[in-house]
Amino acid sequence: MNPGTSSGSPADGPPADESPAAIARGIVDASLYMVLATADAAGRPWSSPVYFAHVECREFFWLSSPEAVHSRNIAVRPQVGIAIFDSSAPIGTGQGVYMPAIAESVADPGIERAMEVFSRRSLSHGGRAWTAADVDEASGLRLYRAVANEHSILAKDGQPDHRIPVDLA
Repeated sequence: MNPGTSSGSPADGPPADESPAAIARGIVDASLYMVLATADAAGRPWSSPVYFAHVECREFFWLSSPEAVHSRNIAVRPQVGIAIFDSSAPIGTGQGVYMPAIAESVADPGIERAMEVFSRRSLSHGGRAWTAADVDEASGLRLYRAVANEHSILAKDGQPDHRIPVDLA
């Protein structure tokens, strides 16, 4: 996987005329997992890779146990960080999308729409269909949602970890 490349070779990098928004969308669309960074009430950090579905690179959905560390953290501190990137890119060529977001467990109203989004992406990746019944009290799973209103990518200007904002409008 190397979103935004002209020949598919990771060493090629994105075309010079590709916009930051196109790069960000390509990375999100091509990725199966995002890294979800959370913190508990005392501020102790925790990060977890989660399979995700999204709506327009702004609304992200994943399934987790409400007992998972990241889920418990979201219950007390909904501010999260999200990073989505190609971990197979050669050293020095990687690109990622970085987002602060607000996360929550999804409940009615909205669970049917959110489950449809998640299920559609799961099926497109060879997974199974999901319904609201799959995330009820007895299942041990919940559907979570994070809404990101800011996005950035690496500038690729030779400065280490220099990020530029991305306008997805």
